Parts: sequence; structure tokens; C-alpha cells
Amino acid sequence: MRKFAVQLALLFVSCLALALAPVTAQAAPAFQVLAFYNGTYDPAHISFVKEANQWFPKTASQHNFGYTATNDWNRLNSLQPSQYQVVLFLDDLPQTSAQRAGFERYMNAGGAFLGFHVAAFTTDPSTWDWYHNRFLGTGAFKSNTWGPTTATLKVENRPHPSITRLPATFTSSVSEWYAWNRDLRKNPDIRILASVDPVSFPLGTDPNQSWYSGYYPILWTNAKYKMLYANFGHNRMNYETNQPLSSTFGSEVQNRFVIDGLLWLGGSKTS
Repeated sequence: MRKFAVQLALLFVSCLALALAPVTAQAAPAFQVLAFYNGTYDPAHISFVKEANQWFPKTASQHNFGYTATNDWNRLNSLQPSQYQVVLFLDDLPQTSAQRAGFERYMNAGGAFLGFHVAAFTTDPSTWDWYHNRFLGTGAFKSNTWGPTTATLKVENRPHPSITRLPATFTSSVSEWYAWNRDLRKNPDIRILASVDPVSFPLGTDPNQSWYSGYYPILWTNAKYKMLYANFGHNRMNYETNQPLSSTFGSEVQNRFVIDGLLWLGGSKTS
């Protein structure tokens, strides 16, 4: 009986010590990401935004960065890299002069950027020459594939941290793909990281909106800035029910680019 009482007392002391022990603080996020979205146009883009705002927080917790999503684009007006080290454009781009000027200041001050799909779309690049012609280098939208499909992508620039874990070729997630009126290969500031592999042709399911040949960049960076652009972010949809039939984050290999790209943009070591 006495032995049992001693054991009980020891157990009580141990539990008390654990209860009074200081709680180890979680490591502060290595960097902060601010993701801008619209979320009101095209069910395929809306679907991408919804899944992005579920996938990125989970990924952030696994890789020690903070993630905040907002549809208040006016936050760009006075945004500083000290507040958020990386900015994402999920399904739109700044529309007002104050937003555009704020984003340009942010990038010139050392901020970082990752843009998806429609964030580069314009039919009139003269409305924001710096962004469309110099920063992204794309100029105007030229054509697209339809319907949304996977593509075989060819990795082109091995030394870049965002693609070091990618194989020479890989299958992308499903997307609609954009082409531009400017040849990015002729821009000395642009480094193309991946393009459509010719084995993908014909790319598209509509014969009138398919690519049969040519050169189509999909992932790239501008050497003058800490930035990446990814020409995916459009899910395949049942437009009668607005139900998604694919996931932009359905390719584990493609996800490596997103994760390693973000870690590079935020100043962390890639996996």
C-alpha cells in the first residue's frame, strides 16, 4: 500500500512539473505571403481561387511561412516588403493607377511576386506598359487552348532554385494555356524555366482552339526582379453545374515548382 502511495505521489509530481513547464514557442514564419484574388469571374478561375486558398495555408504550415488572402487590392497602394515579403496574384491584376503604382514600388523596393494564369491577361498592354511589356514581357494575349488539358512540360533552365527538383519533362495539371504576341526568348531579362514539349501537340480538344506546333513558355522569371509567373490556374469545369472536374494542385511534380518557387521568393532554402 505504501509503495502504491509513493508511486501515486511521484506521478502527481511529474504531472505538476509538466503542467508548470514553459510552453515552447512555435517558430515564427520565415516569411509572409499576401495573395490577392478577385473570385467573381469565370467559374474555372473561381474554382482555382477556392482551392488555392485551401492548399496554400496547408503548405504554409508545412514549410514555415505565413499566408494571407485578400480581395482588397487597395492594400497594394502602400504595401512594403517589410510587411509581406511575397505577393501572389491568383486570378486578376491591379486595376487602378494607385494599385499599379503601389505594386511597382513594392517590386522595385525588393518585394517578390508569383503570378498565375489570368494575372497576365490583357488585350491592350499599353494600359500598363511596365507590367505587361517589361515586367512579365508578354505584351498582349494572342491565343489560348480549349478545352483545358494537361500538357507535357519541358524544363529549360536547371540552375534556377524553383526547378531543381523537377525532371527533364513532366505532366502538368489541367489548365487552359495562354500564348502571347511577344517572343519571350528575345527578351534578355526573361529566363524561361519550362515550356510546352512538342510531344503535347495537338494541345487542346477543340480543333479550332488547339496548338499544333510552335514554342509556348509556361514558367519563367525576370532576372531584374524576384518574380515568377506560372501559366496555369484554370480548372476544367462542368459549366452547367459549376463543378470542377480537375485540380490545379493535382500534379505533385508541378507542386514542387510552386513550393520551391515560393521558398526561393521568400528567401528560404528549398527542400
